[in-house]
Amino acid sequence: MPINVAVIGAGSWGTTVAALAAVNTPTMLWARRAALADTINSEHVNSDYLPQFPLPPELRATPSLADAVSSADVLVMAVPSHGYREVAAEAALHLRPWVPIVSLTKGLEQGTRKRMSEVTRDEMPGHPVAVLTGPNLAKEILSGQPAASVVAIDDNDIAAELQRIFGRPSLRVYTNGDVVGCEVGGVVKNVIAIASGMAEGMGFGDNTRATLITRGLAEMTRLGIAMGGHAATFAGLAGMGDLIATCSSKQSRNNMVGFQLGEGRSIEAVLADMNMVAEGVKSSPSVLELARRYGVDMPITEQVVAVCHHGRPARDALGFLMQRTRKSEME
Repeated sequence: MPINVAVIGAGSWGTTVAALAAVNTPTMLWARRAALADTINSEHVNSDYLPQFPLPPELRATPSLADAVSSADVLVMAVPSHGYREVAAEAALHLRPWVPIVSLTKGLEQGTRKRMSEVTRDEMPGHPVAVLTGPNLAKEILSGQPAASVVAIDDNDIAAELQRIFGRPSLRVYTNGDVVGCEVGGVVKNVIAIASGMAEGMGFGDNTRATLITRGLAEMTRLGIAMGGHAATFAGLAGMGDLIATCSSKQSRNNMVGFQLGEGRSIEAVLADMNMVAEGVKSSPSVLELARRYGVDMPITEQVVAVCHHGRPARDALGFLMQRTRKSEME
């Protein structure tokens, strides 16, 4: 008997994951706008976010959340962090018991500072919760370029089935029982990517990027371990892998936000030109609050918050980082 997958959210990554699953099992994609759902069904393309990429004809879309959720055996949440709880609460009204939930969202809830798996458990109690993460840029995955991802959940049987559902010959899916570490990696890498983009926007090169990636990994690892994650996770796909991809690619929304800030544009102007969410901007204050709660030093994150939320020029932020007190790399 086939497993029915519902993907909630028709942005670029939600659409990509739905396209992956649709080849392996019946899949329904929920699009908030009926016009977009109609285009996906009739033309097999997401004209809003991925207009140049054909989608599998097996993939179906609907504007009805109830229709998408009610028949799902696996529910995939691809909703930005600021709207995640509201959509999860509505979806829960139509969800059958014990259906696994897979979060694609790499952010924290503002105010509560909760990870998306925690928000999911709040609104959908009694359901197994997994996280799909890694160095996965939507356009490259849809192009069939070789890549790898991680599905994190502490149930080996569910993990194995999710590997099957999302895996393709061009996408190798690994399992990892460290949900906390995988989520922290996915959140913090967006913040560091803004810093990396700022440096590039100011005209700096590979040495500067490598420095920010490496020291950003140190920040990510310190926070993740303090929150209960495993050190090895941050050396893997959900940590270093995702960090490298997001800090290096022009396809990364967070990196491009930083790039424009480095060129001297205001955060208001940058965000006004975007039709997708840069999670690092919204999550960075929450990451910093968590760092202070757990007594973790995160100087790059501090400067990203200062630039994105307090008006500090990017060049001044870099100066603050370079003039910090001398210390051992192991501190």
